[in-house]
Amino acid sequence: MSEKVVVLYVDDEPINLMLFEKNFVRTYTVFTAESGYKGLEKLSNNPAIKIVVSDMKMPGMNGVEFIRKAKNKYPAIEFFILTGYEITEEIADALNEKIISKYFRKPFNMHEIDSAINEALMK
Repeated sequence: MSEKVVVLYVDDEPINLMLFEKNFVRTYTVFTAESGYKGLEKLSNNPAIKIVVSDMKMPGMNGVEFIRKAKNKYPAIEFFILTGYEITEEIADALNEKIISKYFRKPFNMHEIDSAINEALMK
């Protein structure tokens, strides 16, 4: 049996971190972080991370800001945004620049995220 793919989920709301982990723990090894700063720390301490899903609206550093910093340092990782809001110009720009592979809406759809992760891993 092959090892599970390692996914990092970044969100400032503890309930969302718990829900994401509970929903995906059977399929992936899930790490969580409560902020973009903690996310950068997790990335530097866990080189096995292949996928990052980040909330957009977080205090201190929003999801796109976090992903831009992370993508600079870890270009091989696939990044996704999860937001409770409509697509913004900032998210659209990140998609066009290929900083993020896709964006998802909250409440998240497990199958949509799982499919996007699998598709990203095939690249």
